[in-house]
Amino acid sequence: METIVHHKISDLYKTLGLPLEQEIVFTIMSIPDIHPQIPYKSPKLRADYFSFILTKEGSGTYYLDDNKFPYSSQTFYFTNPGHLKSYELKEAKEALIIILTEKFLRENVHLEIFNEFPFLLAEIVPPRILSENEFEEFEIIYKQIVNEFEKNSIYKNKILGNLFTVLLLKIKENFWVNYNPIEEGSRNSQIVQSFKQLLESEFRKVIENKQNNGKLQAQYLADQLNLHPNYLNSVIKSKTGKTVNDWISNQTLIVSKDFLLNTSYSSKEIAYKLGFSEPTHFSRFFKKNTLLSPGAFRKSNKPKANL
Repeated sequence: METIVHHKISDLYKTLGLPLEQEIVFTIMSIPDIHPQIPYKSPKLRADYFSFILTKEGSGTYYLDDNKFPYSSQTFYFTNPGHLKSYELKEAKEALIIILTEKFLRENVHLEIFNEFPFLLAEIVPPRILSENEFEEFEIIYKQIVNEFEKNSIYKNKILGNLFTVLLLKIKENFWVNYNPIEEGSRNSQIVQSFKQLLESEFRKVIENKQNNGKLQAQYLADQLNLHPNYLNSVIKSKTGKTVNDWISNQTLIVSKDFLLNTSYSSKEIAYKLGFSEPTHFSRFFKKNTLLSPGAFRKSNKPKANL
């Protein structure tokens, strides 16, 4: 089955065959309304937005990368960008889904959204079975959001942002008080693993003279992973302690040292192979990280002849 990529919420509306007059960054929909034919099996997709699903009465299965999660009535779960996902609906009598972008979260909830709510970067989120009291609290918030979403107030996004902040606080209070992104990054983060594999692969091409397309950029790596670059950087920084550019710089330094020690390439040739527009830029980069110029590093590490 072909994978569909959704970069915008309008891409989802198009897949569902729903009309949309202009691009949006937040929506809430009734799942029975958008999927009147049950049972239903969705296509596989990667989405650059968040989805928060509250099921009052229904059942089915959702698939996230290599994981399979059955769910039933009175459950809640969310998915975040970048993962391969799909779902099957066996029953859908009453369920609501909130779909929103990182842009909405930063502009209407909190500018440093992933510092305030780090659990939003959690990658494996099984459905949570809610108690009667928990479900009632969640349902009240969802219904308030539906009510405000249907209005045309000039303060609509701010009101929705504040209501969604309450929802995030309730999620954090109930499920994610002790979430540690670094721990997940070291154990089972699919995004971190995919990022490291991609970075290694791209620099391997440079070493083997199979690629000379210029210095790797965060935007390129994000595109290859079907992620927004800001989101990718947030995941990598929170789960490894280093930014995407830190990882790129570190790998660039490793490869440049390898070239200097194990090849006869000149400093100028190495600079261009690694995508630096000018050899002087490479020299400044190398000296900043090693305190030596490329030439001095090569000379100081040259094997001494036996006397």
